[in-house]
Amino acid sequence: MPGSRARSRARDRTDVLNRPEFQSLNQAPRREQGAGEGRGSSGPRRISVRQPSQQDDSAARGSRDSSEGPSAADGCQKDASRWPEQDCMQLNPSFRGIAINSLLAIDISLSKRLGVCAGTHGSRAPLRSMVTLLALSGHALTWLCGTLICLWRSNTLAGQEVLVNLLLALILDLMTVAGMQKLVKRKGPWDFPPGFLDYVAMDIYSFPAAHASRAVMVSKFLLTHLVLAVPLRILLYLWAFLVGVSRVLLGKHHLSDVGCGFALGFLHFSLVESVWLDSSTCQTLISIGTLRWAPLV
Repeated sequence: MPGSRARSRARDRTDVLNRPEFQSLNQAPRREQGAGEGRGSSGPRRISVRQPSQQDDSAARGSRDSSEGPSAADGCQKDASRWPEQDCMQLNPSFRGIAINSLLAIDISLSKRLGVCAGTHGSRAPLRSMVTLLALSGHALTWLCGTLICLWRSNTLAGQEVLVNLLLALILDLMTVAGMQKLVKRKGPWDFPPGFLDYVAMDIYSFPAAHASRAVMVSKFLLTHLVLAVPLRILLYLWAFLVGVSRVLLGKHHLSDVGCGFALGFLHFSLVESVWLDSSTCQTLISIGTLRWAPLV
């Protein structure tokens, strides 16, 4: 008996699988272990031996996880749930999305190429001055002040009726465009900071182009309610178009902004024509504005 025990101990020492680095090979899978414990089987159960170094590493990891607290676990969960959504690539984009993105890219590229007066180059200084003056002719402050001066100097009821409706159309255009710009918040192609006159006219963002909308609305209004010769009518159409183009040349708006501004100007004109105020209503508004209105008792 002693001899057999000595031989078994020698065989265990020479067995390679009994070494510490191979102890994991002798462990049963977790499912088998759980099933064996649940069934209460009497079969041989292998005992896993963990080295001191492994125990120290696991203890250090446990203490580090416990010191970080639940915030680290929450952060890991948030990262795991967030990164796949951000890093995913849309392999099959729709035709509509491709078309819209392509049109936006073309719009931005052409707008930057046409912004020849966006800088302050010496060779383009005369052209820049002319374009700036043309854009100033379509500014809201210019038309509001001009309409008020003409209304103050007007002595006829028909002229006052036209000027009051024009003033209301200018206010409608100003408020509508400012609200849409505040809602969309699109920057210009060169992303220049707005100037003082832009803040006064609430023309801070790019979409839609306020100058283009105002120019088209005013030109249609004047062509409808004034008797003008053919050359003047052509010049008025040309002026409205050049005012919109000047904003692109100055790098303030995209081409799509100017196009939408033109369409919005036609819409404002149609709206003002549909709610046209008669002469008596205009006289009442003028009396209220000049503080000479006497309400009926």
